[in-house]
Amino acid sequence: MGRKKQERFRQNEISENIVQPGKENYLKIKGQWHEHFGNAHPIILEAGCGRGEYTVGLAAVYPDQNYVGADIKGSRIWKGSSIANKEGYKNASFLRTKLQNLTDFFASGELSEIWITFPDPRPKEGEEKLRLTSPRFMDMYRDMLKADGEVHLKTDSILLFEYTLELLQSGEIKEIDELIFTRDLYNDSNLLPLHHGIQTTYEKKFMAEGFKINYLSFRFKK
Repeated sequence: MGRKKQERFRQNEISENIVQPGKENYLKIKGQWHEHFGNAHPIILEAGCGRGEYTVGLAAVYPDQNYVGADIKGSRIWKGSSIANKEGYKNASFLRTKLQNLTDFFASGELSEIWITFPDPRPKEGEEKLRLTSPRFMDMYRDMLKADGEVHLKTDSILLFEYTLELLQSGEIKEIDELIFTRDLYNDSNLLPLHHGIQTTYEKKFMAEGFKINYLSFRFKK
């Protein structure tokens, strides 16, 4: 391991806005996120947050909401954690875990929204169950969200986008409401303002290569 990565991991160990293995609150945080933040504000999850651009970006826009970025890569969440610490965003924290274990860290109904930003589309045959919008993950989101909780997907992958849209429109994912979508976010004057100019590292890369950005959101019915 390089010296720079070692230093980042050392900082992660002492950063109060990171929940990760080895820390006292790691196995106790489920159902305790409001206590962690010290308020009763809504809690929003960014699943597969990478460097945490949306976690930090939305925390800056909405100081009366709490944001948690979850990712397995400690070197990635270090970036978001460092920015949140530097800017004094007390409403942004990070969770280091595999995403298939999210329900070990969030109680039923503990979340108000979930953002899924530029996840690995898992295009290979047999990988569908690993997609972050597969029925397995959708069931997890439904459990963690409050009634009427909202899910957002933002991706350059037309494969993942159409796969998700088909699931939602076919009725395979039960009891959803308020489905909205666009296959070209940056030419959609109604939906683009919802993103407040926030862009992920991958988003900038794919846009530079000429890819259109797809976006959808929906709610699980009460």
